[in-house]
Amino acid sequence: MSKAQATSADSAPSHNQLDTKAQAWSALFSEPMSDLVKRYTSSVFFDKRLWQADIAGSLAHAEMLAAQGIISASDHASIQRGMAQITSEIESGAFEWKLDLEDVHLNIEARLTQLVGDAGKRLHTGRSRNDQVATDVRLWLRGEIDLIGDLLKELQVSLVDVAEQNVEVILPGFTHLQVAQPVSFGHHMLAYVEMFKRDAERMADVRRRTNVLPLGSAALAGTTYPLDRERVAKTLGMVDANGSPVVCQNSLDAVSDRDFAIEFTAAASLCMVHVSRLSEELIIWMSQNFGFIKIADRFTTGSSIMPQKKNPDVPELARGKTGRVVGHLMGLITLMKGQPLAYNKDNQEDKEPLFDTVDTLKDTLRIFAEMVGGQLNPATGKKEGGITVNAQAMEQAALKGYATATDLADYLVKKGLPFRDAHETVAHAVKAATTHACDLSELPLTVLQGFHPGIEKDVYECLSLRGSLNARNTLGGTAPAQVRAQLARHRARLV
Repeated sequence: MSKAQATSADSAPSHNQLDTKAQAWSALFSEPMSDLVKRYTSSVFFDKRLWQADIAGSLAHAEMLAAQGIISASDHASIQRGMAQITSEIESGAFEWKLDLEDVHLNIEARLTQLVGDAGKRLHTGRSRNDQVATDVRLWLRGEIDLIGDLLKELQVSLVDVAEQNVEVILPGFTHLQVAQPVSFGHHMLAYVEMFKRDAERMADVRRRTNVLPLGSAALAGTTYPLDRERVAKTLGMVDANGSPVVCQNSLDAVSDRDFAIEFTAAASLCMVHVSRLSEELIIWMSQNFGFIKIADRFTTGSSIMPQKKNPDVPELARGKTGRVVGHLMGLITLMKGQPLAYNKDNQEDKEPLFDTVDTLKDTLRIFAEMVGGQLNPATGKKEGGITVNAQAMEQAALKGYATATDLADYLVKKGLPFRDAHETVAHAVKAATTHACDLSELPLTVLQGFHPGIEKDVYECLSLRGSLNARNTLGGTAPAQVRAQLARHRARLV
């Protein structure tokens, strides 16, 4: 008897063996599963999104089984033919997803067996649903991470576009939400580019640890069949930077590990926190008390009772959805914290929070890229409809909080005064300006000289917003020359 024949001999279930979930292991049980338990334990109506990964993993597994002589070439051909038909059925909407079959894996396997008979039953040789689902989730998440990487790039490009248009625009920089020092609005936008750049790097790092093959670990202890797991890894593109296959090295860890999903959700949470910080600023800047920007109407809503209102619903909702994603991270960590090795049914609960995190992050990044940078007009080849900047309002706001006080202190230091003494001297000058309800730059030279005799007429250059901006011409600073250098760096990186 050949190895291919031996895999299904002595177990003679009918071709309808997998028509219902209960029948998949019915020989051991004396009663069928209750309808309540079926509904409670079923995952098919949310994990069916894994179908492409499930089919890809199964085809790679079948190809390896045939190459190893574990199944016959004809069985392999039948599996390929059946999977092609299933793919067509799912894509057309004709595939019938059955609650009784619990999940995406049993639904596809049952349909395959209906289509190709015993060959479909042989597909599961040398694997378990435990390593199968771990493989499917990794394959699916790998693809989603790639899409998220593209969306992060689009958002960075949108922010760079806005920054490039507003290098010379002066914005009051805040600490404690108090006016601190003047900065270039372009410089401010590039701060978020740096955040999302790190988010993209984190996603790429998570992808590397996600792209590891569990298949072949079987239920928990490996298998007696002579599998070539590295062959499957190569087929599925689970390889390192050098093209070498990357395979889970411990079967217990392979089937029970979900830290790749937790790590992804942690990276997604950080990304959403960055979105939330940007959202908070857009909301503040859009308010009438600031009036720094306008957001295109298609990203705002009105009030049901107050006709004058334009509400920044998109940034507000993104700020709220950040809590949702962080909540999923906490849920996944809690899910894993008490599980003994190896696989436990608890792990079915990893999918909904993971799926929702992916969906929320993708939708948020997509809408923010357009809301910030605008939409490409095919006729002009330019983006239109992003945020509109009110440069005058920003500059006027920067004049309200003595934003160049530090520049006066630096001026005095260059005159030989220790910084702490200069700091105290400028505090007295600010108090005088407050008393006279004027800016530091509006104090007469004689008054300024009363605080320190070394002050000369050139002080007014450093006390101007523009002078303050230009003076910060060090690497990473807000001077327009530095901002343009950073823009060039980002443009080259984001090509």
